[in-house]
Amino acid sequence: MRGPPCFRLDFLLPVRVDVPLILQFIRELADYENALHEVEATEESLQATLSFPDTPPKRGSVYTALVSPPPSPADPAPIPVGMALFFYNYSTWRAAPGIYLEDLYVQPKARGNGYGFLLLRFLAAQVLQVNGRRLEWSVLKWNEPSIQFYQKVGAKPMDEWMKMMVEGDALGELSGGSV
Repeated sequence: MRGPPCFRLDFLLPVRVDVPLILQFIRELADYENALHEVEATEESLQATLSFPDTPPKRGSVYTALVSPPPSPADPAPIPVGMALFFYNYSTWRAAPGIYLEDLYVQPKARGNGYGFLLLRFLAAQVLQVNGRRLEWSVLKWNEPSIQFYQKVGAKPMDEWMKMMVEGDALGELSGGSV
């Protein structure tokens, strides 16, 4: 390890030139999860839906944190090696905000160096900054390395809950065509 990783100064809201890298990370994560064929995201759709410093926060704002190796004389502006895509949510039972981590990804060559931990630490700090009470996410049941990593940082499985989703034609039917 070249030293402790550090966050880029623009980690909370990456600039628009970061979109190709964010899309690359999304595709690499989907490939790891054997779901590359399901990725519909494009640079254009990410430009339209992610939050950036030049766009005010809006309902459904999605934020991105990027993590990079520390600068060095040989590499004064290192390229990010990982990201977290997240949004703010709310717990009615706790009457408190929180964060839902949509995706956490660190490139394979950079794993084991603390980047994933730093991204989670950053998100935990963001939760506490808004007087939030929880940071939550989903993990595929077969992804044992990630499950072990998450348990090491204090995460607990929520066995009593099942994730549900409505999409595609079923979403249109559920809306009753009232869009």
